[in-house]
Parts: sequence; structure tokens; C-alpha cells
Amino acid sequence: MLNSETKFDSFNHQKSELTELNSKNNIPENNILFNRKNKIDGITLLHSLKAESVKVVFFDPQYRGVLDKMKYGNEGVSRGKDRSSLPQMSFETIENFLIEIQRVLKPSGYLFLWVDKFHLVEGVKSWFNQTPLLETVDMITWNKEKMGMGYRTRRTCEYLVVVQKLPKLAKSTWKIHNICDIWNEKVPKTHPHSKPIELQKVLLQATTDDDDLVCDPAAGGYSVLTACQALKRNFIGGDIQFGE
Repeated sequence: MLNSETKFDSFNHQKSELTELNSKNNIPENNILFNRKNKIDGITLLHSLKAESVKVVFFDPQYRGVLDKMKYGNEGVSRGKDRSSLPQMSFETIENFLIEIQRVLKPSGYLFLWVDKFHLVEGVKSWFNQTPLLETVDMITWNKEKMGMGYRTRRTCEYLVVVQKLPKLAKSTWKIHNICDIWNEKVPKTHPHSKPIELQKVLLQATTDDDDLVCDPAAGGYSVLTACQALKRNFIGGDIQFGE
């Protein structure tokens, strides 16, 4: 068991490491954001990072694609309650996030962008009008192995668009070459938009190294933080509604 002096020394060491990370990324010392669940607006968080400082970004924009398209009439009750209560992003807000993501990503770094099937069919290209350095290079279908909403067909999948900042490079930026483009993973629902930790872990193993900086500016259930902790990656992220 640690005595109080040992605990104090450990805390100071951890605080020193966080302060050093903050200094490298031009974050004020009184904002210790790394490896924490931060309740903060994502744009503000991205503004705090210096240009080309992040290796990978995960982004799950909170939009009303499914709710608006399908109009179940169950908003505020039953299964639609949690989803409809989340703050929703406008097109302009998503575009502003992507502008900042382009700025903070290192050259050839990756953005993993979650979309639903309606945005997949209708396209998200217009989201990237202001970010010419970001180009789509791949996509992964996540089979959630459980039945979701739907009148005609029931939703069981979400889609992860793989975007790379120029210059586009493959071999030197992606280390694992047996990742299937259909990923099966059932996850417990800890958040209205719970995401697959094992998929996120293998993507981090493919695209990052120990101590690289990974960002999730709309973190929700903080599954990316959990993946980073397991792999010794540094996490910076937050959510406008969820955090400490």
C-alpha cells in the first residue's frame, strides 16, 4: 500500500508529465487536458493544440441523420430518448471541426470519421469543402451484432471513413495489413453512441506508436481514451456534455 508521501510524489510526477505535454502543444498549465475526460467544447479543445501535433483523430459528429430521415416519433421516449437529448451539430459546426482537425493533424496522419448509412449513401464530400488536405482513402463497416432501429430494414452497422491528410502514404503509415473492412464487435451500451474499443485499438496499433498523441474532440463515451490507455498512447479529448 502506498503511503501518503509516495502518493504525493506519484501525483507530482504525473502532473509534471502532463505539464510537459501541455507545454509541447501550447496548452496553458492550468488546463491539464491530457489522458483525462474533459467536459469542454471540441472546437475550443482543438484550438488549444498547435498545428501538426496530432497523429490520429477520431471524430463522431453528433448529427440527426437517422432521427431526421426516419422520423420515428419516439424522440424523448423509449429508444429515441438518449439520442435525441444529445446536442446536435450543424453542417457549419462539422465543417469547423474538420478545419481544425486538418490544422492539428500531422502530415499523412489519419482521421477516422464515423457516419451513418444515410450520410454514407448521400455522401459527406461537402463536409470537406474547406479542407483540401484531407482525402478519403478507405472505409470500415462495423457490424454491431445487435439489431437497431428501422422500419424497412433494421440497422446493425455503422461506418468508419478513413481519411488521410496529404501527402497520402500507405506502407510507411499503416503497419497492420490484415484488418478486414467488415469488423464484428458487440459492445455494451455505456453511451448513446458507444463505439468498438477493440477496433479502435487495432487502428491505433496500425497508425501510431507509443506516446503518440491521439485526439477525440467529441469523445462521448471516451472509448478512444480507453483504447489509448491500453496501448500507452497519449489522449487528448473532451465532450461538451460528458466529462469531469
